[in-house]
Amino acid sequence: MGPALHRPSHPRVFTLSLSRSQGGVVLGADTRSTAGSTVADKNCEKIHYLAPQIYCCGAGTAADTEHTTAQVARSLELHRFETGRPSRVISAHTLLRTHLYKHQGHIGAALVLGGWDPTGAHLFSVYPHGSTDALPFATMGSGSLAAMGVFEDSFSEGMTREEAEALVTRAILSGITNDLGSGSNVDLCTIDQSGAVYQRNVKVPDESKTGFKPIFPIVFKPGGPRSLHIEATRSDPRRSSADDPSPSGISEAADALGRVAVAAGGEGMETG
Repeated sequence: MGPALHRPSHPRVFTLSLSRSQGGVVLGADTRSTAGSTVADKNCEKIHYLAPQIYCCGAGTAADTEHTTAQVARSLELHRFETGRPSRVISAHTLLRTHLYKHQGHIGAALVLGGWDPTGAHLFSVYPHGSTDALPFATMGSGSLAAMGVFEDSFSEGMTREEAEALVTRAILSGITNDLGSGSNVDLCTIDQSGAVYQRNVKVPDESKTGFKPIFPIVFKPGGPRSLHIEATRSDPRRSSADDPSPSGISEAADALGRVAVAAGGEGMETG
């Protein structure tokens, strides 16, 4: 047996948004995956293929969402081979909710399912315990409240494809801005009667406008920082000025600390 590969434990994925437009659906997701407080992947894929015109967004534990959607994709493909007919969205919906309900929430996959079939465009939310919703728009994940606020404010029935894509992009950016678990870029997948168009990184937020300036890399000057040596004067051999509770002792100790802080801040390293 070969050596085990080290992978971050339980990466999690977050903000997902979907909106129904004229004769189709638009799926969107951010691209940040985290392992605790660490960003494990800055450009992961959260929109999963199920069938040529059916895709699914996954939030929760990354491994659970990937394996659950891959399992359902294989089942749908076998069904297409057997029947010779395109997959229905309700078939994917049934397979997902049945699988999750059977495991009673122990599979950490919160899914938003969207697609088009001969009966029209469909949109479902599937929760880890197997419960489902059928709604005109849906969000899932830690940034879902910010995204839902955008939908509730701006969604309307009969939106064009361009309007729906712009709305979903704005909802995802809202989640990225207001949630630490969401971040990086925006992915979109538009599905209608003509097929599915999966677009990666359609929007890359401009960090220069956020006011954040990275301080790395830190460049040290040759020779390293200059060492500092400060002698404390003592009025009593058994007591230093830093230990003296009198106001003069406190003042002298504060002056010494101030000199250390100023010297350390003025020497030693540069920010690039």
